[in-house]
Amino acid sequence: MTESPERLIGYIIQEYVANRKKNEGTLADWEAPLIAFADASDPGFDRLRLAVGPSHKTPKELFPASQTVVVYFLPFVREIVESNDTNGVASEGWARAYVETNRLIVDMNEHLVQELASIGVGAFSTPPTYNFDPETLTSQWSHKHAAFIAGLGTFGLHKMIITEKGCAGRLGSFFVDAKIQPSPRPFYEYCLYKYDKSCRRCVTRCTFGALREDSYDRFVCHEVLKKNNDRYGHLGPSDVCGKCAAIVPCSFENPVK
Repeated sequence: MTESPERLIGYIIQEYVANRKKNEGTLADWEAPLIAFADASDPGFDRLRLAVGPSHKTPKELFPASQTVVVYFLPFVREIVESNDTNGVASEGWARAYVETNRLIVDMNEHLVQELASIGVGAFSTPPTYNFDPETLTSQWSHKHAAFIAGLGTFGLHKMIITEKGCAGRLGSFFVDAKIQPSPRPFYEYCLYKYDKSCRRCVTRCTFGALREDSYDRFVCHEVLKKNNDRYGHLGPSDVCGKCAAIVPCSFENPVK
């Protein structure tokens, strides 16, 4: 019997991530991934394009044969997150995890495209980052919004997706021309601030003034990312920070649940 696309995708992602540290000798490591699926024709993608503008693409604009958007979350192990429990610059562990996870996503997506082709499924990969306009800082494709539409979690006050395994990790996505049942979406907010106003820890963790209770300045945030890249650029592209995701109630879990 031919392997179903959903089963093959799940198996490859789980095994690839589980074996990455052993096979590649990375210093970064990850908990078991979360995977979700969205209909490529979901109206949420059209609404997002209207909200952001024509620079942001829908799945079918990026891959006309798209039927399903596959989104996954790679949670960092606790040691990486705890290393970033400082003020000021990002920790080297966090920066290295960002670089090594981005490489993992690129390699794994390429592998997925090849393996899916072997069962007659077309797929198109998207880069983990660096697909944004440097002037407006708006991206051509948002893994975070795709994750929300696919039901991986909900947006926190810090503008990141909070999943059942928290927000401290990296998101990846790709498109396939096979129809896969969309994942259910959460029916309540995972962010404690949005749920009952009981937390604003991510705001206090952002000592740079980019994140506030009622606003987010992406340009201030980007300046912080560039400073960290100046410090850790020898590791690879390291425009990271992660302070608002490290050692907060939603770092490792859905805190409302």
